[in-house]
Amino acid sequence: MSSPDAVPLPPLSARVSRPALHRPQHPEIAEWRPVTPDDAAAVHEVYRAIAVQDHPNYVTTREEVDEELGFSFIDLETDSLLAVTADGRVAAVGIVMEPPRQETLVREFMNGGVHPEFRRRGIGRELLAWQRTRGEQKLSGSEKQVPGWLVGYADDRAPDRARLLLAGGFEVARYFRTMERDLGDPIPEVVPTMDVEIVSYTADHAEAVHAARDDAFRDHWGSQPLSDEQFAGLVSGVFVPELSFIALAGDKVAGVLLTDVNEDDWPGQGFTGAYVSTVAVTRPFRGRRIAPTLLRAVLEACAARGWDKVVLDVDAENPTGALGLYTGMGFVSTQAETGLVRVY
Repeated sequence: MSSPDAVPLPPLSARVSRPALHRPQHPEIAEWRPVTPDDAAAVHEVYRAIAVQDHPNYVTTREEVDEELGFSFIDLETDSLLAVTADGRVAAVGIVMEPPRQETLVREFMNGGVHPEFRRRGIGRELLAWQRTRGEQKLSGSEKQVPGWLVGYADDRAPDRARLLLAGGFEVARYFRTMERDLGDPIPEVVPTMDVEIVSYTADHAEAVHAARDDAFRDHWGSQPLSDEQFAGLVSGVFVPELSFIALAGDKVAGVLLTDVNEDDWPGQGFTGAYVSTVAVTRPFRGRRIAPTLLRAVLEACAARGWDKVVLDVDAENPTGALGLYTGMGFVSTQAETGLVRVY
């Protein structure tokens, strides 16, 4: 995060020249056009095929596709692109997503990808060139006096994705690890060092949990506050309230753990279990063993259901020491992902 005494940057509009939008061309693509809500099934098909090839342990649900295409801050007409073949197949999907709450950073996410059947033919280069120029157009329209990033992610099992982003001028910025915890192993008896009450998530806690999540993540790499739409998506779909927990210190939310269960992930994972999407402890309550207590709660709840494992992702350089926390609770690294950015 920026120092309070840091000199503000000039507005992004003064630092980023608005480029001409790249017009993709490829002999196998008959039409490049924006996504419409009616394309949701085709987009989902591409995302599922990408998952099978690149990261079979987690798949995109149809609900997640509908959510992304329905965000108020994505203008499908200008911020999305389909590559359609002459026989009507969708070969690639590209979306440029700019989340709306921008306190210290404006981010343009390069979402989507190329269906595995159409890879290594140059379609991905055309799609990324369109995304990059569209992202730069959006940055050039911002008056925010903060850094601007184009952001892409590459699973280590999909090296072509990383090579594509690197060739497009992105640089490796961060490494993330997927970690798994075998529920057959003993769960540590951990307790907080202060008086807190651990309760299951309910909707009446939503506003306070949202605020606590945003506060806790302020010092995390690239993180910005979630919009109400984004938070609503975090606690819907495959989200499971009874496997999500809140640490209450009096009337204050000191910590939060949010859990998803997507049974469609289980065949690709090779085991049953849950995914912890969020572990957050607000800064006044750090160092009180609240996070391991929340993890103990979800591990015990999932073990009671007879499942095999609990999974989560962590920034390998997380400043709060999360990697050590998870290894201390018995999690082991299994996969990795790289975050790549273009900085403006």
